Amino acid sequence: MRDRRRCQEAGRNNEEGSQSGGGHDFWAADSLGIFQGQNKLIASITGLAIDTTAETTVEARALSRSYGAHVAVDTIDLTLRRGEVLGLLGPNGAGKTTTMQMLTGNLAPSAGSISLCGVDLIARPVEAKRKVGYLPEHPPLYRELTVDEYLRLAAKLRRVARDRVAAAVDAAKARCGLAEVGRRLVGALSRGFQQRVGIAQAIVHEPEVVILDEPTVGLDPNQIREIRALIRELGRGRSVILSTHILTEVETVCDRVEIMHRGKLVLSDSTAAIGGMSGSAALEVHLRRPPSEAVLAALPGVARVERRTEQVFRIEPSADAEPIDALLSASVREGWGLYRLGPAHSRIEEVFVRLTRGEGVT
Repeated sequence: MRDRRRCQEAGRNNEEGSQSGGGHDFWAADSLGIFQGQNKLIASITGLAIDTTAETTVEARALSRSYGAHVAVDTIDLTLRRGEVLGLLGPNGAGKTTTMQMLTGNLAPSAGSISLCGVDLIARPVEAKRKVGYLPEHPPLYRELTVDEYLRLAAKLRRVARDRVAAAVDAAKARCGLAEVGRRLVGALSRGFQQRVGIAQAIVHEPEVVILDEPTVGLDPNQIREIRALIRELGRGRSVILSTHILTEVETVCDRVEIMHRGKLVLSDSTAAIGGMSGSAALEVHLRRPPSEAVLAALPGVARVERRTEQVFRIEPSADAEPIDALLSASVREGWGLYRLGPAHSRIEEVFVRLTRGEGVT
């Protein structure tokens, strides 16, 4: 209860600062990644309008971050355009979270520049930070508050105009599927709903860039589908950076992929281009009495054969034909004992593994 009163008092202090033209430091701001400054927002009945004139929303150049002798992020370039959903991938310790913290203004870079919607984050931090919303891996939730109280607090900390707070909160709840739980305590919600509340606080001020760190971790399949649909919806008209270890999630919702390894950016390309690096979608074939790889490679429509195990093969189709009919006919005729046939593992997964193991991409 004491923490709850402190949260509410922080919101009142912030509101008074906005009205008087002054600024206040308050304890809750750091945990939300929120900074001081007066808002110049164009309001609408459903929320706050987005500037749709800027094409490039995020531009980072030679971005670096070091901790003593350890280089966490090493001279990376990153560009994001409006309407894009970017998947930021990498193994643990690759520098993804450090990069996102720098892009949101929560961590100062050791070197390099960051521009958000044309505003220099280092030279004009208050103005630039209004452009971005951030959901860290561990959402900054106050379990003692109701959903409505928490989102009102987030809106006030984000300098949403006083007469627009209610509309902004209602719009964020509607977008995140929270309209029916506004009066419930955040701590009493399921993990999936808590993730939605975390996303709602990131978009309550209608930012042009939304950065999400592992938004579906720990959710059940139905909740994951709902959050993915929300991410796709957010990507319409604004820009989204999504960090995740679920590679199929990237294929489902992202337009582009960037892979980091040991602080460096080792790949930047569209999901379509990565998926097409080896031509058409590959097949995984399981045979109880398999022939040699040469026999499989001679089948019509087969471009390349890779033996995975004694009975499992990866077959890449040629550009002008599909091998499925020939494979089924030969298996029946020759008695190979075909017992499973389906899509091979994600091409993004293969590229990810090769790059992060230092094998390179073919």
